[in-house]
Amino acid sequence: MNTDFQHLMSEATRLTREGDLRGATALLMRQAHGNAAGDTAAPVVDDVIEAEVRVIDEAPAPAAERAPAESWSAHRFSHQGRQIAYRLYVPARAADAPRPPLIVMLHGCTQDAQDFATGTRMNILAREAGAIVLYPEQTQHANAQKCWNWFKPQHQRRERGEPALLAALTREIVATQGADPARVYVAGLSAGGAMADILGRTHPDLFAAVGVHSGLPTGAAHDLPSALAAMRGGPAVAITDGPAPPTIVFHGDADTTVHARNGTAVADAARRARGATGAAEVTPGPRFTRTRYPTADGSSAVEHWQLHGTGHAWSGGSAGGSYTAPGGVDASAEMLRFFLAHRLHLPTT
Repeated sequence: MNTDFQHLMSEATRLTREGDLRGATALLMRQAHGNAAGDTAAPVVDDVIEAEVRVIDEAPAPAAERAPAESWSAHRFSHQGRQIAYRLYVPARAADAPRPPLIVMLHGCTQDAQDFATGTRMNILAREAGAIVLYPEQTQHANAQKCWNWFKPQHQRRERGEPALLAALTREIVATQGADPARVYVAGLSAGGAMADILGRTHPDLFAAVGVHSGLPTGAAHDLPSALAAMRGGPAVAITDGPAPPTIVFHGDADTTVHARNGTAVADAARRARGATGAAEVTPGPRFTRTRYPTADGSSAVEHWQLHGTGHAWSGGSAGGSYTAPGGVDASAEMLRFFLAHRLHLPTT
């Protein structure tokens, strides 16, 4: 390739990159006519198609560096001969983003995962917070009303029944989704709230904080008759010793399904377990009274939200889901705020 031709091609490339297709075309046609006719006279260019030219200076990012897309999917999980269905929300995130927190959401009786996700709006909040949300789903085979079996002794222990199944599922999601093991939380409504409290008690090494909405304290019942009695008037007895994660409680004072004394009992048991025996900080509002119990270092170990005039429903939820009280205190947002303020102190490996 001669020097003149190299120079011409370089100049044509420059004109193309600058968007001057007319000049580049004229230059190339001059070369073509010159080679064919033996002269270098410039031809007349009658028709050149102008186009917008976009110059890409950098190659696209490899697939591994692109942000995974948001997903909402249904799955099944098996553990020790038992199967459980669940739905999983995973937000979009960059590959180099920190490991996301995980929130386990336990529905109430007669509900399912989709209904609970819709009613609580937790996925919407989790998208902004970059959190994964896991919704295990009780089967009618395990309970005719799809309630978690919080009132049976075999489902109140660490290595047995539903606590063992739900803990195994949670660990599976942490491992497969790359969640932060120091920021795993559990919350629930009604029977789900009671089971969330049990999981916090049986697995304080797994869950960094617990949210109980309209639920009952661990140990409030040992069979169906004692469960119904606790729901009507409050727990006769409850476990008040042993470890417990930081806990946030919501309960309506107009709840005729699960008496509000149960919410007080959940908060009191957690307060004693956390050593939060100092003066309470009370914040009154037009539709709620929030009582905060700090520990000696001033951190919020327990919060109890008494919801004035609210029945057996998720406060601030969406009317698209069952058992919701739209327009009230946003329980999902307050739980998420409380959760993300706490993390487990895990040994480094």
